[in-house]
Amino acid sequence: VQLQASGGGLVQAGGSLRLSCTPSGRTSSSYTMGWFRQAPGKEREFVSGVRSSGGTTYYYADSVKDRFTISRDNAKNTVYLQMNNLEIEDTAAYYCAFRDGRIITSEVKRAASYHYWGQGTQVTVSS
Repeated sequence: VQLQASGGGLVQAGGSLRLSCTPSGRTSSSYTMGWFRQAPGKEREFVSGVRSSGGTTYYYADSVKDRFTISRDNAKNTVYLQMNNLEIEDTAAYYCAFRDGRIITSEVKRAASYHYWGQGTQVTVSS
């Protein structure tokens, strides 16, 4: 599975960006896709995720809840991260990650749970 992430850029505080991630290759109907971010000098942290296993479950970090929305377009096989009301603290490289098969809730927010990673897209929020 290869992941193609896009949509980063430079935006002023309060602005919006939409990130996209498209997995290619063999995938199953049960999967989890997550967005993580890493700022310079900091550890990679979970941002948001969507788990598809029978039903669909969405997950958010507390720091982005009510500002970011994760969604998927099954027809395009693409997952989006709509980021609104961006803050300077959101500046980071954003990575999409993919995990094929079933995953339990406690594993969704762990970077080590994912098997495949995209190349990262930079989001810079200025004042």
